[in-house]
Amino acid sequence: MGEGMERSKVYYTDMSTSLNENLPEKLERLMKKAGIGDIDFKDKFVAIKMHFGEPGNLAFLRPNYAAVVVKVVKELGGKPFLTDCNTLYVGGRKNALDHLDTAFTNGFSPFSVDGAHVIIGDGLKGTDDMEVPVNGGEYVKSAKIGRAIMDADVFISLTHFKGHEAAGFGGTLKNIGMGCGSRAGKMEQHCDGKTAVDQSKCVGCGNCVKICAHDAPHIVDHKSKIDPEKCVGCGRCIGVCPKDAIEPVSWNSNEILNCKIAEYSKAVVDGRPNFHVSLVIDVSPNCDCHSENDIPIVPNVGMFASFDPVALDVACADAVNKQPVIAGSQLDRMPHTHGDHFIDSAPDTDWHTMISHAVKIGLGTDQYELIKI
Repeated sequence: MGEGMERSKVYYTDMSTSLNENLPEKLERLMKKAGIGDIDFKDKFVAIKMHFGEPGNLAFLRPNYAAVVVKVVKELGGKPFLTDCNTLYVGGRKNALDHLDTAFTNGFSPFSVDGAHVIIGDGLKGTDDMEVPVNGGEYVKSAKIGRAIMDADVFISLTHFKGHEAAGFGGTLKNIGMGCGSRAGKMEQHCDGKTAVDQSKCVGCGNCVKICAHDAPHIVDHKSKIDPEKCVGCGRCIGVCPKDAIEPVSWNSNEILNCKIAEYSKAVVDGRPNFHVSLVIDVSPNCDCHSENDIPIVPNVGMFASFDPVALDVACADAVNKQPVIAGSQLDRMPHTHGDHFIDSAPDTDWHTMISHAVKIGLGTDQYELIKI
């Protein structure tokens, strides 16, 4: 895909330990070896973007790993906070209060992550975002990113690398692009716009009417109806509906979804220092947004770090594809016809579309030098 481009350095360590070094200490050494100390953190606000886990899913990264990232940033003079944005779907993270409840339940609090606070990037209802230009964007000209994330001076991603039923895998770009989008931003990535009201859930409160700047929703017979001719697909109404009665329509193909994820990722990292860590462990077949986690599809691989989020994703995917399939997993039950674990596990999508588009728009390179420590 990116032949002829200069290779990016991706640092890697496996999950083996010794009496002299445990996994948190090994992660710290990896980050320092990968060059995180080259960033000027002095008195800078540092967003550490991660996934706090959906209630019932136990594959998310343990808070112990987040605590290591926080510790390193603090030692370098930064002011770190953990962050994620609210979800488009209904679940345990659709608003900031539920999201914080989930984060605290799963162990993410100042007491467990070296004093760092959890800040939900797009606010209480998922409507606190910023329009961020996408340099070179083909599908998105202006991304809707959580305001707290864009207010940070430095951006770090801490990713649980796993499978994904729509994107192919959930890696660094998925964590950044989809994860940093507000509820409206997530809608823009998943859909071509437009919303509709589930009449059975609507109580006619009128919140959608008040929030809409385009006069699209109207209360008719005590129920909201949205005029598709006036709707511009901003997604604000989804955030303010107390009954989750408003849903997006016209879902995009997985190929377009992957391209939009790449473009949203570029909006987040452009113009400020950024660094990325990805842990290829508990490689479940589906997103951590599920309320369950199936048997991992491959054994634990290790921990990776790089300044290049694209090269990092490719290195992690390549490493997974070298692993044996775990018996009884979803991947084990699927035909092995593609020569790629992720495509075999989720044959309706191809992660290469996200990578090739990311390279095309200048987010990074798919060519890497793997350096084991």
